[in-house]
Amino acid sequence: MQARPESSTRVPAQRIAADGSRHIDWRAVAALAAPLVLNTSIQAVLGLTDTWFIGRLSVDATAAISAVYWLVMLAMFLLSGATMAVQTLAAQAWGSGRYRRASQSMWMGLWGALGTLPLFILVILQGSGLLGPFGLPPHIEALAIDYWNPRMLGGPLAVALWGLTAYFNGIGHTRLPLMITLVVAFANVFLNEWFIFGLDLGIAGAAWATTAAQALGVVVALILVFRVDRARLRPTLTWRPSGRLIWRQFRLGVPMAGTAASDLLAVSLFQLMQVRIGAVDGAATQIVMVATSLSYMPGIGLALAGTTLVGQAIGAGDRDWAARLGSGMIRLVSLWMGGLGLLLALCGPWLTPLFVNASDPNATAVISLSLTLLWIAAIYQFADGLNFGSSFCLRGAGDVNVPAIVVFGLGATVFVPLSYLLTFAPGQGWFGGPGAGLGAIGGWSALAIYAVIVGVCLWLRWRSGSWRSIRLA
Repeated sequence: MQARPESSTRVPAQRIAADGSRHIDWRAVAALAAPLVLNTSIQAVLGLTDTWFIGRLSVDATAAISAVYWLVMLAMFLLSGATMAVQTLAAQAWGSGRYRRASQSMWMGLWGALGTLPLFILVILQGSGLLGPFGLPPHIEALAIDYWNPRMLGGPLAVALWGLTAYFNGIGHTRLPLMITLVVAFANVFLNEWFIFGLDLGIAGAAWATTAAQALGVVVALILVFRVDRARLRPTLTWRPSGRLIWRQFRLGVPMAGTAASDLLAVSLFQLMQVRIGAVDGAATQIVMVATSLSYMPGIGLALAGTTLVGQAIGAGDRDWAARLGSGMIRLVSLWMGGLGLLLALCGPWLTPLFVNASDPNATAVISLSLTLLWIAAIYQFADGLNFGSSFCLRGAGDVNVPAIVVFGLGATVFVPLSYLLTFAPGQGWFGGPGAGLGAIGGWSALAIYAVIVGVCLWLRWRSGSWRSIRLA
């Protein structure tokens, strides 16, 4: 075990004024955050690319993706376990000068990712059984399963890629994940065209393209692991699996994964409700989801910078500075997402037609509904910024259990029931009962209410300072 250095490591993003007062060095923050924002923005473009390619097939294909997209992400987050803790542990180890501990956290995450392969195979075998209870139109369910299987087969690759990029983010080398994502993005474009249309695989081709592109990303990332700061990180000495360390990362990472998974489970049920209403509501919901990713994915990039900065400040032993950095990042994420949400709504008339096959008989209805939903989405983007900013700063501090409980509790007691009530007409839903019958407009209104409540709760958790007492091994 590497000893903690006696000399204190300089805390991140700090500028000392002439009078000795400390200020946030926003240039240093920008240098760290800019590649992260570009990285997550490119990931948003990846989602837009897939939806654009699938939209060229049919509205039914787009509705099928709407039904299964967040279920795919839910499965991956639920099984991500040890990799979710990599950024926090790597950042705190880097901030304290325990560099080998940082690379060790990356390797333990990869061993955890390898162990998920049997679980992903089990998920594949469930197949149609997962979608059967939701009463989707048979042809849409069949398309969704065609996409589901190859995406799940690539699940361990996706989890491993998350762990590798989280490692680089934790040690402050944020340009490397950007480079890796660019490789994946360009490969995905060419592979989508080839698999979907060249090999005539249809919607399954989009899933195979993503899986193949992520495999390439893992190879590139592993090459970089052995080339970055080898003298201090010593990745060739820290790769051996340790049951104790892997379990430590699972203990920290599972609540992080649970927070994301709880949110995704609620959103998955919300999208399944819209698809059950019909192809128009389902397709419009998918289009607006991927369009608003141009707001929330860059916001996640900024929030990830908050995880690194808070983690490194705590590793350096300065929790007061961690609190100041975290609060600044939360404000920045909220303002960023709120502004971009408004801009997206204004650009809706030019953006939404790009994702619809103009010859489809439902094209006009999908575009019209999408424009309305974009304005509802714009209303809550600021609150969603509070959610992301607070959650990721709490993650950097290792405060993961309470946020997981908050998100799961509010999703189960507020978002899902309210979505059901506002989306379906009386007797229309899975369980009957009363309903407002507002379709996708009602469901998105419920999402807005949920986002506001979650954002405020997590912000109050950060402000309480309860995370100051947490000590990570």
